[in-house]
Amino acid sequence: MGLDTWTSWAGAADYDVARFVLQRGVAAIACLAFVSAALQFPALLGERGLLPVPRFMERPFARTLPVVWRWVRYTDARLRTLAVGGAVLAFAVVVGVPQLGPAWVPTVCFLLLWLAYLSISDVGQTFYAFGWESLLVESLFTVAFLGSDRVAPPIVVLIALRWLVFRLEFGAGMIKMRGDRSWRDLTALYYHHETQPMPNPVSRTAHLLPRPVHRFETAASHVVQLVVPFLLFAPQPVASVAAALVLVTQLWLVVSGNFAWLNWITLVLAFAAVDDRSVTAVLPFLAPVADAGPTATPPWFVVLTVLVGLLLLWLSVPAARNLVSRRQLMNASFNRWHLVNAYGAFGSVTQQRDEVIVEGLDEDGEWRAYEFRGKPGDPRRRPGQFAPYHLRLDWLMWFLALGMEERWFRVFVVRLLEADAPTLRLLRHDPFAGGRPLAVRARVFRYRFATREERRRTGMYWIRQERYTMLPPTSLPG
Repeated sequence: MGLDTWTSWAGAADYDVARFVLQRGVAAIACLAFVSAALQFPALLGERGLLPVPRFMERPFARTLPVVWRWVRYTDARLRTLAVGGAVLAFAVVVGVPQLGPAWVPTVCFLLLWLAYLSISDVGQTFYAFGWESLLVESLFTVAFLGSDRVAPPIVVLIALRWLVFRLEFGAGMIKMRGDRSWRDLTALYYHHETQPMPNPVSRTAHLLPRPVHRFETAASHVVQLVVPFLLFAPQPVASVAAALVLVTQLWLVVSGNFAWLNWITLVLAFAAVDDRSVTAVLPFLAPVADAGPTATPPWFVVLTVLVGLLLLWLSVPAARNLVSRRQLMNASFNRWHLVNAYGAFGSVTQQRDEVIVEGLDEDGEWRAYEFRGKPGDPRRRPGQFAPYHLRLDWLMWFLALGMEERWFRVFVVRLLEADAPTLRLLRHDPFAGGRPLAVRARVFRYRFATREERRRTGMYWIRQERYTMLPPTSLPG
């Protein structure tokens, strides 16, 4: 009896489709994240950014982070090289090149992507302070050990990925129940579609649905987040049905909002609980692909995945404690490698929407508005679809209207007064066509979706009312 026989338990030969989706899906999102960094990071966090990384790296805390900038001085050119290199490597995984080699080749590729993205997200400060950044980092590490097409998908890693989805969903459900009464009394969706950070083209339609529908939405969300995650560990086909319920709810969130890649990567990760038999029952034409996978699992690969599983189990202790804690943390990391994190979104729901409108003064004494790509501005403009791409400046403008930290915004105003080209490229419309305004101001408006009758009568998507001036007219000295 050979070693391969003794290690046959470690291979999940009926999860070939799941591995295909997991590896390529996570890599595709990583590719998009690296492209986003190449296009946005220098203007936001570069040498002349709103929160410059070189200044951040002078802090004692920053010198303890596992980032390449500890050993190599940060420059915008090096950042772009890292981001483009990451995007190219991730794209190679998407098309399946590393998966053709030995089992260790995809592992090396994903671990390089993990370390590269750590070097970007860990120094991203408030512009990268989102739960889906740590989610992508953790996913890159865990998916790294799924192996190539020459070995059976390891069951230990598939269970680790189900545990990730469990923390993601159950953590979000518990933070809602503990955080905001509107989730408990099923009224949260009366407001959420309208007040979410970045509405999309369907958000207004979703908001105008009857209130009983919103109550059903909220109740269904609680079931999927608080009950269904336990079923991900059940025998098949129950686990696949549980994953399908997660998929359906995440698809609705994709359709009705712009939450960067949060919902997209959750869709991908849920496939860790879907076996080939369930896939072919729904999509029979995939049967030849599902039946063609390997069944062998080399002993060295079994040892590696078991060690990784034990590491993740040990790191899970604080995350598990957090799930049952009355003071549950949302989107928190318990180690500097961002492995086995705490997740959760929208523990509280804002019931009214405020927007900061930034305007420049022209030579005729007229105030003209700068338009952002995703966030509401012109009331006549229908919200666009940008997810899974992450418009970081637009998201921070939403938090700014809630009274969050303003340090970066003060620098942003200076960059507008200077007509800084990299900053202006982050915007949808520069009313001065690259020229300098005489002054800049910021006013806060209360926004709400237009009713159907208001839309027909005025052509407006939004109805807004000015509340106060956040920043009085400001100009450069001299």
